[in-house]
Amino acid sequence: MLARVWSASVLGIDALKVGVEIDVSGGLPGIILVGLPDTAVQESRERVKAALKNAGFAFPMRKIVINLTPADIRKEGPSFDLPISVGILATSEQVSAQLLGDHLFLGEVSLDGALRPVTGVLAIAATAQKLGIAGLVVPADNAKEAAVVEGLAVYGFKHLSEVADFLNHPQRYQPVQIDAKAELAKTRLLAIADLKDVKGQAHARRALEIAAAGGHNLIFVGPPGSGKTMLARRLPGILPPLSFAEALEVTQIHSVAGLLKNKGSLVSDRPFRSPHHSASGPSLVGGGSFPRPGEISLAHNGLLFLDELTEFKRDVLEFLRQPLEDGYVTVSRTRQSVVFPAQFTLIASTNPCPCGYYGDSIQQCTCSPRQREQYWAKLSGPLMDRIDLQVAVNRLKPEEITQQPTGEASQLVRQRVQQARDRAMERFAIELNVRCNAQMQSHHLQKWCSLDDVSRNLLAAAIRKLGLSARASDRILKVARTIADLAGDNHLKAHHVAEAIQYRTIDRMQ
Repeated sequence: MLARVWSASVLGIDALKVGVEIDVSGGLPGIILVGLPDTAVQESRERVKAALKNAGFAFPMRKIVINLTPADIRKEGPSFDLPISVGILATSEQVSAQLLGDHLFLGEVSLDGALRPVTGVLAIAATAQKLGIAGLVVPADNAKEAAVVEGLAVYGFKHLSEVADFLNHPQRYQPVQIDAKAELAKTRLLAIADLKDVKGQAHARRALEIAAAGGHNLIFVGPPGSGKTMLARRLPGILPPLSFAEALEVTQIHSVAGLLKNKGSLVSDRPFRSPHHSASGPSLVGGGSFPRPGEISLAHNGLLFLDELTEFKRDVLEFLRQPLEDGYVTVSRTRQSVVFPAQFTLIASTNPCPCGYYGDSIQQCTCSPRQREQYWAKLSGPLMDRIDLQVAVNRLKPEEITQQPTGEASQLVRQRVQQARDRAMERFAIELNVRCNAQMQSHHLQKWCSLDDVSRNLLAAAIRKLGLSARASDRILKVARTIADLAGDNHLKAHHVAEAIQYRTIDRMQ
């Protein structure tokens, strides 16, 4: 007998519908699995055989051929355990095959028949909905994640026996229902550091507010102990909440990366990724034989924090140039090419020199000019062009260290940031893929960042004095637009441009 069960395989952050064909015929008992399965799929033969027997089902002692279609696409992971089990039960007439044509099955099977969660369920659910699949059968731990997708009936089960009963008596079961938007709203901002803990550093706090309001890349430069890392880790607390569309994008990426097991339905807070400076290029941008998202994609719609930026290898940092400009990264392999979204805000910190005290008013620098030059050589000009806000952070004076924190709380700053973002979103209402000022393109600058004669002359003087590139000057205009939004001004003025120019600290140092 022949049975066909539908499943799916993850490709990048998308999914491909996979047919699982099972043929049971005469011959020596055994299982033959074809269709480019990887090791995990090959091992499903033994898992499924033991699971069916231990769950109380009869395992056909005949020749079983399992084909995974399309045959030219590599299949990986244990998610095919459940469709293979269902197919064998269907061919041996232990379950009804009525629902197999319009339902999709995926899940790992334990030796006792229990269903274990798998990765990439949200991506598969989204693809199933687009293809018109009526229902999705998954392990119970994946049900809430899949139910986020509207227009798709999702059924979650804990054991093979429950799946068999569902196939034989579907009228007994109801699909999982959740209010994803309500879940997103109630889990926002659970434990985030507050800006009110920061003493002094008014200039750096202002830069954080501008970065949050416009989605601008930011670097703090200062001696050890000046508070660079402390400031950067408080940026998530002043960012606006994820919209429902953004939360779906982030959750889909984290689902593919395997970071959602038993963690609810949606990622509610903006991602904050902080890889160590020993990280490799592929770990940042993604890679592997079967490409998986890297840190920049896991930071999509959120923050990528690179502490001690100059300790990263130069060739690793150069991997960031194209994603910072394009908002996505393409990972190419011999068998396939995968595009991962990477619309993130880069936050970095570094010392001004190897000893850390160049320009410090308290401790003298011991580095030679040659050492400082080699130190900054790790950061290329094109990379620094893409960092909008370059801020010098000085050490606090003794009297500032001993005083109590008096700065604004993150909640107050976040309100101003949200207002500025709302003004920007009104402008971008008819634009595609533009959600904040940092994502504006050249034609947007001509439309929304027009300058009067005074502002134009001021920017031209800065370009000549600092030797700025066209890209850097465009980014100054984007920052000025954000400063104007924070002030509630519809048009750019000279003082907006002047403040934006002041955030090119490293350009002035070199």
